[in-house]
Formats: sequence, structure tokens, C-alpha cells
Amino acid sequence: MLGLVSFTEMRTSLLNITSLAVIATSICLGPASQTANAKSPLGRRWSVSQRISMDRIDHAAFDRLLKQYVDRDGYVNYSGWQRSSTDRSALQRYLGDLSRADTRKSASRDARLAFWINAYNAVTIEGMLQVYPTLSIRNHTAKVFGYNIWTELPLRVGDATHSLNDIEHKILRKMGEPRIHFAIVCASVSCPRLLNEPYTAKRVQEQLAANMRDFFGRRQNFRVDASGRTIYMSSIPDWFGEDFGRSQAKRLAFFRPYLPKVAQKMVSNSSVRVVYLKYDWSLNDQSRQRKRTGRR
Repeated sequence: MLGLVSFTEMRTSLLNITSLAVIATSICLGPASQTANAKSPLGRRWSVSQRISMDRIDHAAFDRLLKQYVDRDGYVNYSGWQRSSTDRSALQRYLGDLSRADTRKSASRDARLAFWINAYNAVTIEGMLQVYPTLSIRNHTAKVFGYNIWTELPLRVGDATHSLNDIEHKILRKMGEPRIHFAIVCASVSCPRLLNEPYTAKRVQEQLAANMRDFFGRRQNFRVDASGRTIYMSSIPDWFGEDFGRSQAKRLAFFRPYLPKVAQKMVSNSSVRVVYLKYDWSLNDQSRQRKRTGRR
């Protein structure tokens, strides 16, 4: 009888029923429920005759925007960019220009590297401007229900659309250039520095090397305890360890040329201990960084 059932028992039963309903809904809807969250592809359609090789894609418009809104430490003036309807439109036009690339046309490896790194960073910036003000990209990466910027904000390139996850895992990582992990930026404080210039075919190798040195030169990403034979390192080499080498020794050898000199000799010793640092997913927002550091 109802009068003999305790409140706790009733609440437990209701929670179990709700959980079963959520699971059933998820199973029934499946991918369709996720598709409902997806946004219309960024970029635009170009006819086949209008499409060009990635060698010919012009990144000058992105260069102007990055120089105006990104500082030397990679922090973004999201509020200023969002307030400017002219520059919001300029970013969207640049994304439209990226759509003109024809992946079937021959292009140099460096042009393809630069193209896809810029595409990843431009889509991320556009995605954050759409939801700003926000404290973190992780507020927009729902795993089950709701919008996930990494999977549901695609960019049209030619006849295909590519999510941020597609660009990172299906394109850039397969190009065999592990340094891309220190060039693509997920709008967070612990990410690599967002350059205030685009990557270009002519300079991409130089830019990748410079950003690696910058990344490991920042105490928030890398530091050593010589007496304790311990290295404290960003979580990025841990998450994508297989891209840098099959063992810790091989991974450290890969990073060695980009480390501060004091650390280069230390990492050649196989007995060194590596501790991975906690990742800070706070938004790489200039206004919040000024408040944190007291900088003007």
C-alpha cells in the first residue's frame, strides 16, 4: 500500500525510472539527437570551376584579424571582436574563402598543413564568438545531450564538411607532423599560444618550430626539478603520446631540441621522471587575463 512506502523508496524508484527513460531515449534517438544539435556548416558553396588548390588560398584576411585581436601571448580580445560587426563578417568571409579549397587539386604538403591549422583555429574562434561571453570551451562540448563545438560546428571545404575533431584527428594527425598539437588552439589557457598571424606554406616549418620553443619556454607548460630528476610537463604530450614516440625516451628525444637548454641534457637521461600538469581549460580571453595578472 502507498501509505507503507517510505519517501526514500519512492524517490529511488522515481530516479530509476527517470534513468531508464533517459537511456531509452538516447538509444531510440541515437545519432539523430546529436544531429539536431549540429549547426549549419560554416563557409559557403563554390562551384567546381571556382575551386582552387590550397596553394592559392589567401590567408591575408585572417592575418589582419589575428594581428588586431590576438596579443603576443595568444590571448584573444573576444569582446572587441564580437562587438565589431565588420570584423565578425570578415572572419566569416575568410571561412568562406577556405571553403573554396579543392582537396582533389595538387598542393604542397606545407600549404595543406598551413591550411588545416588555420582552418582549425578560425573555426574555433568563430565558435567561441558565437557563444561569448563564456568561461570555457568545455561548457560547449556536451558528451551526450546538447551542443558540442568539436563535433557540431563543421566547415565546408569543397563538397565535404569537416568538424574540428575531423580536422584534428582525421586530417592533421594523419599528415605525420606531431608539432600540429602545438599549433592548433582550443581556446584555453593551457593550449599552445595562438599566433597573431596565420600559418603559411612559406613559413609553416619555421612557425611550428618557434611555437614549440615558446610553448616549452613557458613555466605553466614546462619546468624542471633538477635535484629531484623530475620534469613537469603539459598534458598534451601525454594525451597524444603515440604521435611523438612509442616510449617516454623517444618522446623526450623528440621534444629535446625545443626545450630550454637547462632541460636538454636532463631529458637525455632515461631515469628522468615525468609528471603531467593539470590542464587549465579557462578561456584564453584577454580581459580575464588582465584581471588575473593585473596587466593593462
